This record gives sequence, C-alpha cells and structure tokens, in this order.
Amino acid sequence: MTRKFTEAAIAGIGATEFSKASGRSELQLAAECSLAACEDAGVDPRDIDGMITFTIDNSDEISLARCLGVKDLAYTTRIPGGGAAAAGTIFQAMALVNAGLCQNVLIWRAMNERSQYRFGQNPNQANMSGYTAGHGTGSLLWCIPYGAMTPASWAALQAGRYMHRYGVTNRDLGYVSVQQRKYAATNPKAWFYQRPITLEDHQNSKWIMEPLLRLLDCCQESDGGVAILVTSLERAKDLKQPPVRILGATQSIPYNVEVISNYYHDDLTVMPEAMGVARRLWAMTGLKPSDMQCAMIYDAFTPHVLLQLEAFGFCKPGEAKDFVKSGQIAIDGALPVNTHGGLLGEAYIHGMNSMAEGVRQVRGTSVNQVKNVQHVLVSSGMAGAILARA
Repeated sequence: MTRKFTEAAIAGIGATEFSKASGRSELQLAAECSLAACEDAGVDPRDIDGMITFTIDNSDEISLARCLGVKDLAYTTRIPGGGAAAAGTIFQAMALVNAGLCQNVLIWRAMNERSQYRFGQNPNQANMSGYTAGHGTGSLLWCIPYGAMTPASWAALQAGRYMHRYGVTNRDLGYVSVQQRKYAATNPKAWFYQRPITLEDHQNSKWIMEPLLRLLDCCQESDGGVAILVTSLERAKDLKQPPVRILGATQSIPYNVEVISNYYHDDLTVMPEAMGVARRLWAMTGLKPSDMQCAMIYDAFTPHVLLQLEAFGFCKPGEAKDFVKSGQIAIDGALPVNTHGGLLGEAYIHGMNSMAEGVRQVRGTSVNQVKNVQHVLVSSGMAGAILARA
C-alpha cells in the first residue's frame, strides 16, 4: 500500500446490551460488539488490519482477532489513562488511516465491571494490578495508603477546590444528573430507561464523599461492550452507513496532570488536559465552541462535566453551573450534552458509549436527536475529537 494522507471516517458502531451481569466473558462481549460494528459498516471482519483498545482491557488482541477471523493484522496498540482513552482511541485510529498504515481499524472496549470486578470498591490485594505503572497511571498507589481508595474519593479531592472557589454546591451538581437521567429515560438501551429523577431524588441520594458527591453524582458500574470501525472517508462513502468524518482529534497530557487523581498541578479549579485538547482541536479544525451543535463529555462524576464545559470554552470559569441550571444542556438548549444519558444514565463502558452517541447524532439516528447537527464534540478529558457530516 502506497502511503499518502488519507482522511478518516467512522463507518460502523456496535454494542452489546448494557447490564449488571452479562453472564458471559469479556472476550465474548468484545467479539459481539466488534461484529456488530462490522455489520453496521458492511465491512467483513476478516479485513480488519488495525486494532486499538485500552491498556486495562482484559481481552488480548490475538484472541479477539482469532474470534473475528482477521486474516492479516498490521497494527495494534493500547491507550493508557482509563476513561481518558475513549477519545484517544479515535485519535489513534484517525492517525493510522491518515498515515496510510491501515484500512480498517477496529476500536473496542468490553468489560464486566459490575459482575466480575468493581471500580467503585476499595482495592484489595487481589486486584491491585490495575493501580501499578504500565496500566495508565501508577500514582494511585500513593493515594491508597492514605485512605483515598476509590475513584469517588479521588474525584472529590479535585472537585472540592473548584466547588469552593466558585461557590458550587452539591445541589448545583444535581442539575447535571437530572438532565442526563432525563435523556436516559427515553433511551431504550440505557440502564435507567424510563427512570428519570428529580432534583429532590438527587439530594436524597446517599453521600459517597460528603459534602461533595452523592450517589447520583457518580457513574454506574456496568457490564457491556462498545466497538467502532474507522476507515478512510472515501471507502466509508461506499459502505452501508452515512460516513461520519473525523474532522479533528487529539490528546493532551500537560505536565503534572494525572488521570482521576488529578491534583498535582498548580490550579485545581481547572482541567489543564481538557484545555490542551480544546486548544489543539480548535486550531486543527478552525472551528470554535459555537460551531458545535451538541457534545458528549466524559461524566464519570458530575463535576467533570462542569470543568470540561469551561475548558472547551462553552462557559467562562465558574459559570458552568449556571449554564447547566438554566437548561442549556437540555435538548432545546444551546449545547445538548450526553444525549444518550451519559455514563450516569446509559452505562459506564469507559466512555466508549459516549463516542458512539456522537456518531448517532451526526448520522441523525439518536433517540434524543438534536436538530441540524453538523459538528459534535466528543471528549474524554485527555483526548477529544470533532465528528462531522461528510
């Protein structure tokens, strides 16, 4: 294959059901969602020549390639940073296609995070491997001996400074949760389908990290898998679905920034990695926040949504709570956010289900479809992409 710059597009998306007990192996989930993405695109899985997943995905590439019947795999890689990898995989797949190194790149993330192991529980001797260097971050080992043992405790340490400086209360965070559960309530694939909540429900949910995060500020623990098939824009035009162009994608890991335990940089009231992603995306595409019709923003915890809204320039510092409270992330607002229900409402597949929702919005097939979508921002903090109509 002669190398030349080739524009990239998303041609297929696939997913399993989202549950709390899948009843099958993570490898089977990975194979099911991968086949679904290939079927959606109209690509023979045997023709996949690139594969990308997260460093902490438990299914290895060779086994999955064997399951799919892949004939000749040319490239594999894994992205660190936990959920930060979600948009990072799209960035890497785009780069592979741009460089002419692969023709059909499969991205997958499959996990039995609720039935097989639990991210939200204190680690023990049996499951410490995910906290060591080489798994995306080794810094978590410095938190655990001091009692900060769960993602909610790490997120709260960062959110506390931001909330104190700008007077953000836990009730303010509730508006994020209520809106996302409203989206999930109309999404038949969401775990919380037909189960909206009120602000009072949010305020009556138990404290996880008092006085910052309640239960309904935290994402779910889910079983399931999501896959995305990336190919060239030209090839995608001849496949089954309307192509979704990857207009731009990038990563940013500034000095002293960490994933989840992100409290080593100088100013804890901002998210420097998202600011870096925003700067590069706007420069790469020539677009600006007002050019986005909707956004899918990594929402492991509700404060992350506020910080990213400000980092990408949709709001000024400290103004995101009022932006959300005034209804601007609702379907008829200025920037509908996480229209599938997000990780709080649909499922927690490490952000990959949010990437898929970005694709549906561009295609015009979301159950909570935004009108006249031309550009969608998808963000996972340390990485982001702008998806667009071809």
